[in-house]
Amino acid sequence: MDSNRPSLETRKLGNSDLELTLIGFGAWAIGGGNWEYGWGPQDDRKSVEAILRALEGGVNWIDTAAVYGLGHSEEIVADALAATSNKPYIFTKCSMCWDANRQIYRSLKKDSLREELESSLRRLKLDAIDLYQIHWPDPAVDIEEGWEALARFKEEGKVRYIGVSNFNVEQMKRAQKIAPITSLQPPYSLVRPAVEKEILPFCKENNIGVINYAPMASGLLTGKMTAERIAGMPEDDWRRSAPQFNEPQLTRNLKLVELLREIGNAHNVQPGVVAIAWTLRNPAITAAIVGARSALQVEGILPAATFRLSDEEAARINAFITENPA
Repeated sequence: MDSNRPSLETRKLGNSDLELTLIGFGAWAIGGGNWEYGWGPQDDRKSVEAILRALEGGVNWIDTAAVYGLGHSEEIVADALAATSNKPYIFTKCSMCWDANRQIYRSLKKDSLREELESSLRRLKLDAIDLYQIHWPDPAVDIEEGWEALARFKEEGKVRYIGVSNFNVEQMKRAQKIAPITSLQPPYSLVRPAVEKEILPFCKENNIGVINYAPMASGLLTGKMTAERIAGMPEDDWRRSAPQFNEPQLTRNLKLVELLREIGNAHNVQPGVVAIAWTLRNPAITAAIVGARSALQVEGILPAATFRLSDEEAARINAFITENPA
């Protein structure tokens, strides 16, 4: 790690020796458009600038996946790494593949995963990946085969640590019988708090680190989202059809943003920073994945690496949630 960056607080990820800054750069959106879970067109130059700004700001890890932009996100991450001496930890994910027609399919077969790993190493221009994660427990019948494959990659030194994403407790227990899990990557935000019930306590008990994704609900809690803006999103932006971006949930969610804005204004931070801070209060959470598509967006969310909510502010947010259930 580079000594020139600002020194931010870190937390240890599960059973690993990785010390993570409390926010990491999420590289989903920079995969761009023209695929099933795309975010519409994206300027690659701006994507590289966004990553470099995050690293300059002290962020020390990047989370991507092979499927983001069907390989494109990993290539952009490699371009950014080539342009800096700041070398962050690199996390990526497997199990979502695509065919010649850009159609996505799922596989946890060991040969398929090995092919994915080799392709990711090649795109990222790395000899080893710091954290390699199964993206989805799908097909569920092949979880054991997939996890055994990842354990083997770790033994071979091609990946340093192995984790899972979107797994429930029962699925994590199945994996644990084969090899320890370093981390879980679940969705967790004010809009999607469901993992608080069983999944986060299980991770805490089992020393499984948690890096939550979409803490700002994929842009919904940033303070920049309006009904008009959602209506004007590109046709290939997956968020257009997501329930939280549509009525009846949208009005409630935008009302929540106004509360986050009020709290943030008192500290001169954006609503999204308050939303991220709320997730980081959970004792099971190691760090949050924060997506950005430009250096300007990164600028606005960097304070989330250090901003903390007071107990009183958290209580106000929790009261809103109780009174206005998702």
